[in-house]
Amino acid sequence: MRKSHYLEGKREGVKTVSPIYPSLKRTIDLIVSLSLLIFLAPLLVLFALAIVCTAGRPILFKQTRMGTDKRKFEIWKFRTMGNEENAKTLHAYDWSDGVPNNFFFEKPTVQKITKIGKVYRKLSIDELPQLVNVLRGDMSLVGPRPEMIEISNLYNERQATRLTVKPGITGYAQVNGRSAITHGEKIEHDLYYVENRSLMMDIKIILKTIVLVIRGKEAY
Repeated sequence: MRKSHYLEGKREGVKTVSPIYPSLKRTIDLIVSLSLLIFLAPLLVLFALAIVCTAGRPILFKQTRMGTDKRKFEIWKFRTMGNEENAKTLHAYDWSDGVPNNFFFEKPTVQKITKIGKVYRKLSIDELPQLVNVLRGDMSLVGPRPEMIEISNLYNERQATRLTVKPGITGYAQVNGRSAITHGEKIEHDLYYVENRSLMMDIKIILKTIVLVIRGKEAY
């Protein structure tokens, strides 16, 4: 695993974020998300119908997540779980000093994932409704993945730095391990992104994401 350059107590190799980067990034988010929603509209309808025909309703899974500067928002995904009430159940954690580095988020069992859901997860089709979140301004195309409220509420001061940028559909952690690394390692990657983000870095992450999605690598 590529180690994060974000170190407690000091920041090594930290780049200065370009002053035009935030506005340029938002402009790209708007253009790309709107264009993809229009272009993919027929496919999105088919994906939704496939869920209704094979797993019933609801079509979307909606959950409150933590956004920029601890602003909560509702994330959208195509539903891939058979037992939606189970998927919405809050988890209880009692960490006193942030998310442990060795923490692994519990993966859903095979029985809880629908047949169509397995395909959607493998190809990341379930994430496509988040283009609406990007269009609304809740998310960006690239950034740390939106965190669950009950986990982000327990961040230590250093970990909370990942909440200073918009969450993304894909991110630096997703192209450096995805489900194969611990949650603590994901946060380390996210902190590295926060301190070194740039347009070129975003482009590289998007391109690498496309390759990983085609391969169906490290999805669950």
